[in-house]
Amino acid sequence: MDETKESTVRSDAVVSDAVISGAVTAGAVPEGSAVGLRSGADDGVRRLLSKVPQVSVYFWITKVLTTGLGETTSDSLVHQYDPIIVVAAGGVAFAAALAIQFAVRRYVPWIYWLTVVMVSIFGTMVADVLHVGFGIPYAVSTVFFTLVLVAVFVVWRKMEKTLSFHSIHTWRREAFYWAAVVTTFALGTAAGDMTAVTLNLGYLPSGLLFVLAMAVPAIAYWRRWLGAIPAFWAAYILTRPVGASFADWLAVPAYRHGLDWGSGWVSLGLAAAILIFVAYLAMSRKDVETAVSAG
Repeated sequence: MDETKESTVRSDAVVSDAVISGAVTAGAVPEGSAVGLRSGADDGVRRLLSKVPQVSVYFWITKVLTTGLGETTSDSLVHQYDPIIVVAAGGVAFAAALAIQFAVRRYVPWIYWLTVVMVSIFGTMVADVLHVGFGIPYAVSTVFFTLVLVAVFVVWRKMEKTLSFHSIHTWRREAFYWAAVVTTFALGTAAGDMTAVTLNLGYLPSGLLFVLAMAVPAIAYWRRWLGAIPAFWAAYILTRPVGASFADWLAVPAYRHGLDWGSGWVSLGLAAAILIFVAYLAMSRKDVETAVSAG
């Protein structure tokens, strides 16, 4: 290609990107559909396709709150109503939230976090049913869900060549993402109950233990000993027992070494906190991903 043609191609690409960016900014084109405007769109356009939030302090705070809400809500509902009906209803609500999440074309805070909340509630129910309903020890279910999670990651990596949480911009990658998320919640539930109940550490010590464990991948990433992707997923798994352990400590009676606030009240408090955070994120757009890799 001679210099004149090369210059023309570059100019056309710049103009095309400017038109796309301008249309998105003006609201004429939905952000999630921007990549469809030009074949072979570059990373700058692909960034608009992200279906998940930017990983920041807001993400981790909201994530921990959802784990606590899932734990106490599941406990409250299962103890007040028929467990079979509750689990079935939880499964339907989870499926509905997931369907809405898949239907939208870009990250929408209230839809994404509603789905995470339903994953948390339903994932907790699944892990508890294995133990309470079928008598499977928490240690066994912890190993089982670990193997399931490894299988999800292996298949995801083999088919998509990446496990990056910055590249959730296709239907198949999103399916793998949510499969991993559901499994991490079930795994975290089993692991948290194993330390608190089976190992008899109690909920507060168990929560503190997992806070320390969560600091390991954070420090390893900070020191550049661990890559972003394994650090993210390690921390993501550990947020589940962190939030659940502290929520249980607030909710359970004193004879179980808790503060006896009640699972219902703790659930309401956590739900209010989540609503405040999600409303802030929706208005400020601080967690909208702007650096998504197209790979």
